[in-house]
Amino acid sequence: MHRSLRTLTLLASVVGLSLLTLPAAGDARVGPPGGGIYAHDQLFRVVATPRDLPPHGNFDTIYVLGGDLMNVSDAAPGDAAYNGGRWEVRLITWSGMAPTQFTNAEAIDQAAAMGKIQIGDVARRFECPLIPDRGEQ
Repeated sequence: MHRSLRTLTLLASVVGLSLLTLPAAGDARVGPPGGGIYAHDQLFRVVATPRDLPPHGNFDTIYVLGGDLMNVSDAAPGDAAYNGGRWEVRLITWSGMAPTQFTNAEAIDQAAAMGKIQIGDVARRFECPLIPDRGEQ
């Protein structure tokens, strides 16, 4: 049962990861920005690029929550240490709580410290700028 739940969560996360680089199927806008991600409790839009990066240099982290949940970043434009949209993607596995929409990396770190989730190894490195969401839909 536990292995099946972990496999299902991983599959949902991989699907979520693949969607990170593509506009939503129902997105009426053509071109960037598309999709969304949370950082510091603020919604950002992403400019999807197909460019994978080698494991050299500095990266920020995107946590893929899976399912219908939006991904979460540990950095955003305006942060002193923001790396301009260079990301390492880590998949979240839910183990001690139901999947929940986090909106900041600190809550993810806290849930991991409490054993409620596991943060996976780096699944992908890529480039994708963040743009503050202004509520245009």
